[in-house]
Amino acid sequence: MHKSQITSHKSLKLSVVLATRNEEENIARCLQSVKKMFSDPTSHWLRGASEIIVFDEYSTDNTKKIAESFGAKVYLEPHHDIFHITKQKAIDTAKGEWILQLDADEVVTPELASEIRSVLNGSSITVHGSQKAKLFLRHQQLIEERDGKLGKDTGDVVAYFVPRINMFLGKPLIHAGVYPDGVIRFFKKGKAWLPCKSVHEQMEIDGKVNWLNGDLLHYDSPTLKRYLMRLNRYTDLQAQELKDSKLNKNVLSFLKFTLLLPTYYFLLRYVRHGGYKDGVNGFLWSFFSAIHFPIAYFKYVTNK
Repeated sequence: MHKSQITSHKSLKLSVVLATRNEEENIARCLQSVKKMFSDPTSHWLRGASEIIVFDEYSTDNTKKIAESFGAKVYLEPHHDIFHITKQKAIDTAKGEWILQLDADEVVTPELASEIRSVLNGSSITVHGSQKAKLFLRHQQLIEERDGKLGKDTGDVVAYFVPRINMFLGKPLIHAGVYPDGVIRFFKKGKAWLPCKSVHEQMEIDGKVNWLNGDLLHYDSPTLKRYLMRLNRYTDLQAQELKDSKLNKNVLSFLKFTLLLPTYYFLLRYVRHGGYKDGVNGFLWSFFSAIHFPIAYFKYVTNK
């Protein structure tokens, strides 16, 4: 839904929105962190001026039941290969002045919750520490070089990048080019939306973008089995993108996707960005990040 079609609601200060599918192992941890944010003594006003909205793709486990136990409004939605479609429907349904969009495998840290409350109270946020500011700015520059300009250079701040700490096989990944893994997750109603065209797309922003300091904890791959399931799903989508772009099936594309890209990204993550400092987990992350390319390519060329 385009921003001009969205009705503004001022009765609620904050909407927390999630899209889910079979997330019973994660959603309670996520929503518990949200409820802590609501119940903090410094934000007693937020409890009565907030909502939790979950769009669930007909989970076959207890996701819906658990979400409702935390007071969430749960809407059932058919499965979409591009999960952003379901996420955007949750965003469109939200009535809060500000929206915090989360995944079920994420946790709001106390530091992040405090900053969100400050923004809701009308305070401005400044990234603390010159090194952190440089890191965040560099990360944003890389995203914009790949995906295009985000937001505007002037005007009010209407959306915030949130840094994420990725928990990979039970341990935080700090190197390998992973942190800060910035994602736009906190924004004003009607000022940010997902194009819903690609799994890797950035939000479109009608206004200025800033950063919050507090981290989200991202428990996306607690086991290697779960990571490989996600890898399979993402490479399916990447193979479809190659098909849509009508990539030539020739020697050059073969060498690019089976040799050049995986070698480049493994060395980039493991050596240049210090993945070796995270031990075995850093090696596995760098290795699997590299082999995304040949897996997606072979799925594309063998698909009839």
